[in-house]
Formats: sequence, structure tokens, C-alpha cells
Amino acid sequence: MASAQYHVETPPGDAISSIQFSPRPGSKKLVVSSWDRSVYVYAAGPPGQNSCTLISRVEHNAPVLDACFGKDDNEIFTAGLDWDIYKVDVSSNSKDVLSTHEAGARCVTYSQEHDLVISGSWDSTLHVHRPSDVSFNPATIPLPSKVFALSLSPTKLIVAMASRAIYIYDLKSLALLCAQSETPPPNRIEVEPFQRRESSLKFMTRATACMPDDSGYATSSIEGRVAVEWFDSSAESQARKYAFKCHRQNVDDVDVVYPVNALAFHPKHGTFASGGGDGLVALWDAHAKRRIRQYQKFSSSVAALSFSADGDQLAIAISPGFEDGKEDIMDGAVKIFIRELGPNETKGKGTK
Repeated sequence: MASAQYHVETPPGDAISSIQFSPRPGSKKLVVSSWDRSVYVYAAGPPGQNSCTLISRVEHNAPVLDACFGKDDNEIFTAGLDWDIYKVDVSSNSKDVLSTHEAGARCVTYSQEHDLVISGSWDSTLHVHRPSDVSFNPATIPLPSKVFALSLSPTKLIVAMASRAIYIYDLKSLALLCAQSETPPPNRIEVEPFQRRESSLKFMTRATACMPDDSGYATSSIEGRVAVEWFDSSAESQARKYAFKCHRQNVDDVDVVYPVNALAFHPKHGTFASGGGDGLVALWDAHAKRRIRQYQKFSSSVAALSFSADGDQLAIAISPGFEDGKEDIMDGAVKIFIRELGPNETKGKGTK
């Protein structure tokens, strides 16, 4: 009988910064970015085959901090420490610069609904691109703080920043304002967010992810907590938001707290997975406020997570997070696991 979980034979050579399954139904393509200055594209086999084949590796000039798929599985966008946002053609292993930030580009995401590539940087700006329109001048949107994480729903963009700032943009309005701007480069425009919020978490935001039903989002912090909130600004809806402790261990009667590095919502059930510096992955029911299950401990910190578009596989990237104070990465410490999910494995348990 095939194992429910297997590891990829050819992982990156240095710490993994992001992992993402293709959002297209039926696709098992996987893009992985790494500190080894490369982006990797894999094809996971169907459930039961226990295979994940490396299709392409595209080298960059500096460590790559994030990557996402574009309009199809042959188009990828990347962000990294060379400050550039690239459009990558997987079939030819070629890449073109879309724009250049003034500091490290921390994250990049693509909206299929609006054909927008949005990048966030430590230079406290967003860059908005329309990759299918060569005449489109990328827009620069100033922000109050460094960008730490981005997440998209079909209609919203979540921008998590330093100083616990959270901006929520309406994608339709954002696309319209950027299209109307004809200012020469850097095309700097002021865009008022749909909502401005202060994070429910007291410490630095590490990750954010939007609910698949477009109703809300989750954020995580370096201090072993996750917050769940809803877009609806009514008092009734805001009263539902909550935060909880997780990824903590009691060692010799001391509560050891680990960062929650990764969040990912299941595309069908609306439950979500969290991955922490403790090497654990847990599944949660956001509406019932309950943990569904926790998987076995991995040998390194969980760096990134992604569900397949069909929801039957979970990609888990592990890399040393240096929580143990060791700076060297040992051979075999960087791995990618593909977990094949049972039909009821990620379903919620219902309210208490």
C-alpha cells in the first residue's frame, strides 16, 4: 500500500522561502523558491504514485524570497533580494524584469480575476503590474511600513506590514486606479485601502492567507499565535474575530514559543493548515475554533505550506529556521514532502 506521505528526491540546495501548488484544477505543478538563488518547478504524480518530478530550475542573481504561478502553469513570477520582480517562462527557462524595487522584494502574488501581479517590498511599497499588457506602466503604491506578507482572495488583497499594520485593498478598485494612471516611471500613485486595520497579534506578522469563500483571512506571528478575522466591518462580524496560541512546547516547565511560518487554506473545506518552527503541521477549523489534527514532527522547521487546487494533496517544505541557534544547514535538512489527503482528513469538526 502506498504511503500517505513521501519526500521529493531533488529538493533545493538551501533554505526554502516559499512553496505553491498551481491554482488550476487538476494541475499538480508546484513552484518552490529558495535561498540558493533558484526557482524550481515540480510535477507531483496523482495520488498513489508517490512521485514528484523536477521539471525546471531557473537561476536568479540573488536569493529568491517568493514565487507564484501566473495565467498558466508555464508562467511564474518571482521576487527576491536583487530587488527585481521577474516574469519567468518555464518552457524556455527565460526571465524578464517587470519592475525593480528600492530594497529586497519580499513577496509576489497573481490575481487571475484581474490579471494583476502585485509585489511587496521592504522599501515600503507595492508594485502593481499587468503582465499581459506590454504598454502598462507598473504602478508604485507607497505604504507606511515594510511589507512582510501578501495574500489574495478573488476580490481582496491583504498586505501585512511592520508596526502591526494590515491594509485590505479592493482588487477591482486597485486595478481601475492603476489602469487610469499615466504618470511616467516610477508611476507613484496614492491608493486608499478598502480597510485599515491593526493586527490582532502583538508581535511581527509572519504569514497571511485568505479564506477560499472570500469572507476573511488568517494571520500568524513570530510569537506562536494565529488570528482569524472577517472582511465584513459590521460590529457583529468583527465580534467573531479571535486569536489563539499554537506551536508551543513545554520544555523543563518552560513554555518554548515558536514562530508560525506558514498558513494555507484548504480550497474546498475552508479549514486551514499552520506550520511552525517546532517542525509541526496542524489543521484547524476556522469557524468552529478547533484543531482537527496534528501531524508527526518533522526534522526541521516548517517553512511553507500549500494545498493542491483539488485539495487532495498538501505540500510541506521544511528548512532549518535557526530556532536552535545553529547557523549551518546540514545535508538533508531541506526537504519537500507531499502528503496525500483522505476525503475526510481536512473536513471541519463542526462547532462545539
